[in-house]
Amino acid sequence: MAGRRIRSSARAAGIAEQLHYECTGLLELFRKRERLPSDISVGDGRLVSVPLPSSQLEPRDRLWCLYSALLQCRALLERAVAREEEDLGSVGTGEYQTERKAVKDRLNLLLASTRELLEATGGTAALTPNLDGLEINGPTVTFELKLWIYRIFKELEYWSKTAITTLQGLPPVAAKEHARTAASRRIRSARR
Repeated sequence: MAGRRIRSSARAAGIAEQLHYECTGLLELFRKRERLPSDISVGDGRLVSVPLPSSQLEPRDRLWCLYSALLQCRALLERAVAREEEDLGSVGTGEYQTERKAVKDRLNLLLASTRELLEATGGTAALTPNLDGLEINGPTVTFELKLWIYRIFKELEYWSKTAITTLQGLPPVAAKEHARTAASRRIRSARR
């Protein structure tokens, strides 16, 4: 069981690495598509409001912080895509749209993997993070909307990189917790 847990966090870290790579590509494609300068700055503040998953926290708590941040990223991404299609007319099947879909799909896969790991460490994914305060609707001026969408893509890139570090830093103790949790589930299932 411990080996399975280690492979699961390694698999999730691999998904996060692929997501980070795809986010970097998406940022570049969006920047070129919208003719934004290569040295564009969108500010240093975070859009996602969750504490960084510190190594001082228990693995379950680190995974919860990461899971919460990724859920917020997904909400922002979904809204950015909708606004982009509504206000900027971004529909079709070009390279940019293909990459954007790949990022969305990979984010959903990372969320599912992170959720499994969270539950395996005794955490719960049943609680959803509060999305209040997220800048979910964005601006109405076209140029500001483009910057807002770019900033969301940057936020996702940031959290995908954070996911890599968090998932690679899970200690072997988490593997033991997974084995206990899985054994407990099997016993409960057998009793039903």
